Amino acid sequence: MKEFVKMTLATIAGLFLFGFVAFFLFFAMVGAIASIGSSQPVMPREGVLQINMSTMTLTEQTQEEDPFASLAGSGTVTPVGIYSAIKAVNAAATDPAVKFIYMKPDGASGGIAQIEEFRKALENFRNSGKAIVSYIENPSNASYYLASVSDKIYMTSYEGGMNMFSGLSSQMIFLKDILDRLGVNVQLIRHGKYKSAGEMYIRNSASPENMEQNTEMIESVWNSWAVEIAQSRDISVEDLNAMLDNLELNFPSDFLEKGLVDELFTREELQQQLCDLYSASRFEDIQAIQLPDYAKLKDVENFKAKKKVAVIYAEGNIVDGDAKQEVAGDRFAKIIADVRKDSTVKAVVLRVNSPGGSVLASEKIKAEIDLIQKRGIPVIASYGDYAASGGYWISANCDKIYSNATTLTGSIGVFSMIPDISGTLKDKVHVNITPVNSNKHADMYGMMRPLDQAELDYMQASVENIYEKFTGLVAEGRDMTVPAVDEIAQGRVWTGAEALEIGLVDEIGTIEDAIIYAAFCIDGVQSLNDVQITAYPKPLTTMELLLESFGGGESVFAGTAFEGIETAFKNWSSSESGKVYARLPYEFSIR
Repeated sequence: MKEFVKMTLATIAGLFLFGFVAFFLFFAMVGAIASIGSSQPVMPREGVLQINMSTMTLTEQTQEEDPFASLAGSGTVTPVGIYSAIKAVNAAATDPAVKFIYMKPDGASGGIAQIEEFRKALENFRNSGKAIVSYIENPSNASYYLASVSDKIYMTSYEGGMNMFSGLSSQMIFLKDILDRLGVNVQLIRHGKYKSAGEMYIRNSASPENMEQNTEMIESVWNSWAVEIAQSRDISVEDLNAMLDNLELNFPSDFLEKGLVDELFTREELQQQLCDLYSASRFEDIQAIQLPDYAKLKDVENFKAKKKVAVIYAEGNIVDGDAKQEVAGDRFAKIIADVRKDSTVKAVVLRVNSPGGSVLASEKIKAEIDLIQKRGIPVIASYGDYAASGGYWISANCDKIYSNATTLTGSIGVFSMIPDISGTLKDKVHVNITPVNSNKHADMYGMMRPLDQAELDYMQASVENIYEKFTGLVAEGRDMTVPAVDEIAQGRVWTGAEALEIGLVDEIGTIEDAIIYAAFCIDGVQSLNDVQITAYPKPLTTMELLLESFGGGESVFAGTAFEGIETAFKNWSSSESGKVYARLPYEFSIR
């Protein structure tokens, strides 16, 4: 018996020791992974600032690199915050060490507005007198839009590249037919004839209003880009559209003939051209620094300044609770409250890149923004790709609103939906449900029967009440009447360019414009050097991202037309049945 006890205790001790060692080794490994790529880059005395869009992506805030990609040996795509990218390009314009910018725009990725803002920074660089040259092989809408800002656009002379520069397109998905076959009846309660969130579940094609707003939205975004492209290449918008409509851009020689590029080069000819621009005898003598590295060198907070401009990044779905990678109501309310209590914060920029979400969470965030303003601190809104529904709710009362021309905003409307899956269970799965209720309507959110008329009226009253609240706060914030807001609301999505015309935003401008305006609202500030620009919330560290990734997963529909819908409704669950939302029905990406 003694031997058995001794062996048992030894085994337990061994397991404990093994667990401790494994735990220690795991976190040592994570720490080692987190340290990859953390070294400070070195800037040559003189060189070229290289922008390779296939190895970097524009994000709202600068984030840590994916350490697993480095370990796997795959190409690392470095996330660069849009404001950091803008500051880097601005610094390069006055940096004598930077001779010119060499850009490879193929593979450009990022939000619509981020790409627009980055191009504006490049345009300012070019206006400083320094050159930008670009080299493209597989043009897309985003990559050519960026390239068009250049002094010279060179293109490969090799055949076989893929031309994806063909204009903008989006796809709307409708699921009613398959839901009918499955016996699912989605009960949608909404206010706003343009409020198309949930429409995909109750129709098999777009409503006239939905088709109207999506068509005008795509045309507005494309027109903003087409005008800039045409001006840069000294052609008309009509000629540009004709080239695309008539499929006149098939081969590199077509791009050259139509004036969209300046010369066709092989790889060796391109290297020689860069040598000539750099005044180098060999290509190997050209010193270069990548934009992410240059941004890291220049993205340093001015800790000596006593006055702060707080930049609060509200990026993602607006959700209840305290999720770390969404605009969570409780977490953001606390972050904004902490900003309010910081006596050194003299102005705030609310950077909104959100399609909306929970009304309750939106209310909590807006309430904290209102408290900041009551302290006499100006709050300036800056819109990214989206500032729609809940995203507009939290920012409509800001002292000034900057939007990009391609921002999707408005969508002033609300909806709720309750699926009824009783037909699925009874007719398809052959399962019968018998409710046992304490009260007449206790099971109205249970999804096991259709709502009766009294319940539909009850839900509609809730939606109407919240819609009135929404239009009222917009009217107050934008100095409009409620009927005037209602006329442009109804769930209608507008681009930033359209929103400027109807009074939903004040000015077309970038996050940099908003920060500069906020800084000059502070007494005694003569330049940005007089303020410290501090970002909230702090981006997740590599360690935090690693730990978060263990509980997450890849998109099931990545790369398909369903990806935007999955993103829009990824936080919805059966427990959300009957909840009122203010958000877009899907999300867009431009390629």
